[in-house]
Amino acid sequence: GIFVLDIYDDALHLASALWALAAATLSARAARTFLLLFGAVYLGDGVLGLLTGSGYLDLGILTYGVQDFPLMFKVMANTPHITLGGIALLAGLRR
Repeated sequence: GIFVLDIYDDALHLASALWALAAATLSARAARTFLLLFGAVYLGDGVLGLLTGSGYLDLGILTYGVQDFPLMFKVMANTPHITLGGIALLAGLRR
């Protein structure tokens, strides 16, 4: 399927959620820093996945290299990271 997840992906998503919760409860500055870092990292992972079929957060680019998936598959598989990363980055840049 398009959204196949393993224990590593689940742990990464849980860590992101806990980081967001901690940042949101600490301060506005911590929340903004989270949004900027999370946004840049997730957006970058989604763009790399769109271009190569492999991301870097799950080490896929190192494990599998460039993969020859159909364009629509790459778009659908990477839209969540591109969307969430882009929104987070824009929110972090907003003053």
